Amino acid sequence: MHPSTADIAGVFRAEHGRAVAVLARVFGDLDIAEDAVQEAFAAAVEKWPDAGLPPSPAGWIIMTARNRAIDRLRREASREDKHAQAALLHAQDEPLEEGVVRDDRLRLIFTCCHPALALNVRVALTLRLLGGLTTAEIARAFLVPEATMAQRLVRAKAKIRTAGIPYRVPYEADLPERVRGVLAVVYLIFNEGYAASSGDELIRSELCLEAIRLGRLLVSLMPDEPEAVGLLALMLLQESRRPARVGPDGSLIPLPQQDRSLWDRGLVSEGQDLVRRCLRRGAPGPYQLQAAINAVHSDATSASDTAWDQIVQLYDHLLALTPTPIVALNRAVAVAELDGPLAALALIDDLDLGNYYLFHAIRADLLTRLHRLPEAVAAYDTAITLTTNTTEKAFLTHQRAQVTNP
Repeated sequence: MHPSTADIAGVFRAEHGRAVAVLARVFGDLDIAEDAVQEAFAAAVEKWPDAGLPPSPAGWIIMTARNRAIDRLRREASREDKHAQAALLHAQDEPLEEGVVRDDRLRLIFTCCHPALALNVRVALTLRLLGGLTTAEIARAFLVPEATMAQRLVRAKAKIRTAGIPYRVPYEADLPERVRGVLAVVYLIFNEGYAASSGDELIRSELCLEAIRLGRLLVSLMPDEPEAVGLLALMLLQESRRPARVGPDGSLIPLPQQDRSLWDRGLVSEGQDLVRRCLRRGAPGPYQLQAAINAVHSDATSASDTAWDQIVQLYDHLLALTPTPIVALNRAVAVAELDGPLAALALIDDLDLGNYYLFHAIRADLLTRLHRLPEAVAAYDTAITLTTNTTEKAFLTHQRAQVTNP
C-alpha cells in the first residue's frame, strides 16, 4: 500500500502519543522525545509514499526516532553538552520494549496532568503530546495567539524538567486523586469543544473528537477504573446530540426542541452499553451518574417523554457525592419539569452563582414560565452580559425578545 499524505497524517494522530511516551522513557526528556518523533514523521512523509506503509508503522516511527535522536545526541555530547550526555546514558539503560508501551502511555498521561502544572498547561500538554495536535491547532482551539501557546508549552516542559516532576504512574495511595485529575483534564477538553467558552462557534468538533479519543485510550489503559468508563459514556452520549444542537443558520437549539431523529444512534447505543457496564459494577461516581442522566435523556423519544423522576433521583445521588452549586442548579432544572418552575426557583435563588451566565439564563426561563416578565428580562440581561460565546449570546437575546414581544 502506498499511503497518501492524509494516510500518514492519520498515523501521526493515532501514534504520536505512543511514540512520544516510549521515547520519553528511553531518553528521560520530553523535548528530546517530541523532537525525535517529529523528525521520524518527517522521514515517513518522504519515504512511505514510495516505499509503502511498513508492517508496523508505530514501530518504524519509534525506531527511526530513537536512532535519529541518538545520532544527534552523540554529536552534541562530543561538544561537552552535559544534557546530551545524560540523555545518552539514560538511553543505554532503557531498551525499547513493546511490552511496556501501555505503562509508557500511562506515565505520559500522568506527567502531562501533574497537579504541579496549571490546569490550562495540563490541557495544552495533553493535546500536544498525547493528541499530536500542532501548537497552532491548540492555540486556535483556545483562541490564544500561537506564540503564546508555544511559550506555554515550552515553559511547561521546562518546569517538568527543572522541578523534577516524575515520569511515572503515581503510587497506589495517590492514584485515585491523580486519576480524577486526568479525567478532569479530558472532560475540560471535551466541554470546550461541546460548548465553546468564547468565540463565534458554539461547537468545536475537533476538541470533542480528540477528548473522546483520549477517553477511549484511558479506558483501554485503565479498564478497571469505572470513572474512566463513565466519562467515556458521558462524552459519547453528549456527542451523539451534536447534529441536532445547531440549526442550519448556526443558531443554538436547546435539548427540548432538538430533532431527536438527528441524534447519532450508534453513539447513543455505545454510551448506553457503557452505562450498563458501570451499573453492573455498583461503584457509582460523578462521571458515571452524569452518564446515567444523559442515558435517560437518550431513552426519551421526545422531551415530554423524559423520565424526569429518574433524572431527579440520579441528581440526588450526584449531589450527595459532589455537593456543588452547579450540580444543584442542574438538579433544579429537572425539578422544574417534575414539580414546576416555582419549586425550582426556590432551589436556585440562594446558590452562589452570580457570575455564571447559565444561572441567570435558567432563572430567566423559570421566571418567564411564572409570568414574572420584568424579572425575567433583567435575568436575561445579566446572562447576556456574562456570555462570551457569540452563538449563545444570540440565543439568549432571542429568548429575551420573546419575553418582551411574545
